[in-house]
Amino acid sequence: MRGRHLSLRAQKALRKADTEPGPQPPTPPAPEPRRRPRPAEKPAGRELRRGVPGEPGGGRIPRPTRKAAGVARQSQRFFAPCPRGLETELAKELTELGAADAVPSSGGVAFAGELRLAWRVNLWSRLAVRVLQQVGHGRYRGEDDLYEAALDLPWSAWFGPERTLAVHTVAHASPLKSLNFASLRIKDAVCDRFRADGGERPSVDPRAPDVPLLLYLERDAYTLYLDLTGAPLNRRGFRLQAAAAPLNENLAAGILRLAGWHAGIPLLDPMMGGGTLLLEAAMQALNIAPGLKRHFAFEHLTSFDRVEWARLRKDAQAAALAPRALPIYGCDIDPAMVRAAETNLRAAGVLDCVRLKQADALTVGAPAAAGILVSNPPYGVRLQQANPAAFYRALGDALKQRFAGWSAWLLSADPELPRRIGLKATRRIPLYNGPLECRLYEYRLVTGRPD
Repeated sequence: MRGRHLSLRAQKALRKADTEPGPQPPTPPAPEPRRRPRPAEKPAGRELRRGVPGEPGGGRIPRPTRKAAGVARQSQRFFAPCPRGLETELAKELTELGAADAVPSSGGVAFAGELRLAWRVNLWSRLAVRVLQQVGHGRYRGEDDLYEAALDLPWSAWFGPERTLAVHTVAHASPLKSLNFASLRIKDAVCDRFRADGGERPSVDPRAPDVPLLLYLERDAYTLYLDLTGAPLNRRGFRLQAAAAPLNENLAAGILRLAGWHAGIPLLDPMMGGGTLLLEAAMQALNIAPGLKRHFAFEHLTSFDRVEWARLRKDAQAAALAPRALPIYGCDIDPAMVRAAETNLRAAGVLDCVRLKQADALTVGAPAAAGILVSNPPYGVRLQQANPAAFYRALGDALKQRFAGWSAWLLSADPELPRRIGLKATRRIPLYNGPLECRLYEYRLVTGRPD
């Protein structure tokens, strides 16, 4: 039975911390909080005991040895946040990667599988922001309940005291007055548990922890997660130069899926900026795993299997196709953006696969008889026009005149675009670029003249 999900307010809180949408994990029915003495108050010689993560009772805590990696073969519960509007596409992607019971909800997808599946999702997912492993869930009334619940979990079986940690708390309708204090109580419980197990405790690194933890609080229920990702998955390691208000990589990949684009269909971005859409398209066409150039937080956990991870990476490298010329085109009126796109595409090893040029989106011609045009037109500060309405109108006229037979997909946060462009949208899909609410408009272009 699945419980409630994170609300939009909670999502915004996570986006503020990550510049990405936050998790909205489905939560099971929570057990009532139980009181227990702190480790210092326990009689000498009595050992702490634990059960299944999030449930009281059970057997003795195993020493944190490599044998604990056997848990990698056991089914676990995960949640993968993504930009709002891409939940259904992410569920499809996770299923393709081998996830079981992929269930979309607002802001992400819950799924189940072995830990090595979570490693594979981190390596291959183009849409997810991160992968969270649920390790605890229950009810609470105050900070002491959270402390006791975290104290009951086998932290020393998951990572060693040499690792650094940090706790981030997100809440919706929680009665607690201070989320920082809630984070502090979880940190205290983790460290006290380590002291009880072996005397040495981990240090805290709020900026770049080896083991990031996430606490999510509802009105009377908590959920604890190990963040298996670390830095958000949209940080592929290829974007060396960004445009103003750049498009997130996972959103760009999701837009391509929503547009129905696949390798072989001509693709054009006439306002490419730093080239994020082109880069994601080229990586998808060449089957390049987006996580090959980065590290992940799960590499710091006791369950991490270096041999298995090396095999997953080797398989991903072997699956990549040889670079070749692709029907992917991009242009921008700003020569600095053309240079930025070239730099980013070169860093990914796909510069020779796409065709770039400096050109005005209002005058550039279609590179093929039919295809898909996808772009994030400038608006606000990026739109250096005294009359934005005139620009949108001219853009609509250019699409009608030069791109008959194409479909155009335009992402914008400006409500003036659909009113001024002079085209009828066949689809309007709400999406978020970080904290910015946008709409993705589909226009099916036919031969016509400007009105």
